[in-house]
Amino acid sequence: MKVTSTLTSLLAALSAAAIVSAGPVPRSYTLQGRTDHKQEKVNKEPVVYTHSGWLFEFTSTYTIFAQPENVVNANNTQVVGEPGAVGFFHYGINSHENVICYNITLLGVRGEYQSPANTATHIHEAEVGKSGPPRIAFPNPEGDDCRRNTIGCLKGPFLTGIKDPQGKDTGEGFHVRQIEENPKGFMTDTHTARFPAGAVRGQMQRDLNGLRFVW
Repeated sequence: MKVTSTLTSLLAALSAAAIVSAGPVPRSYTLQGRTDHKQEKVNKEPVVYTHSGWLFEFTSTYTIFAQPENVVNANNTQVVGEPGAVGFFHYGINSHENVICYNITLLGVRGEYQSPANTATHIHEAEVGKSGPPRIAFPNPEGDDCRRNTIGCLKGPFLTGIKDPQGKDTGEGFHVRQIEENPKGFMTDTHTARFPAGAVRGQMQRDLNGLRFVW
């Protein structure tokens, strides 16, 4: 499937982005015809990921419009997110490689981020109106109080920095295919000091214009 016009600008940005391992594990990447074996860590030197002749190949993609009225707290009670704020969360998943790419834009989210997790921007395992543990933590969008953005990719294994009652990280053992199997069971959000339960939140929704996607 050819790259659509709506993805052209994103492709240009993503071509410089990294597949960043969410945990410090060895990875093998193909880059300009050669294979590099190195130890990758979060925020280290970026590596362009190529597969089957395309820069990015996805088994599914997701477009989420996140709003403040969707936020609930840990007691599953609806609370007020940041009035007037919105979030546009775009995800591409390659479940064969356990990779998720992201393009996240926040509008009107103000102040500092705040979360007990490694970052404040997540995918949680939670249905509509419910809270749930974070499974993937993304780099927080950067910018000002008007517009913030982050673009890149993560490759499992994933770590969130949050421990479950058994002392296990809530990202440990998580695979992106679980999102494909049950998108409605996951949501995405971002947390700030002013709105710790969430500034905006949106339920995962799979794009329906095809079963395979490439950027």
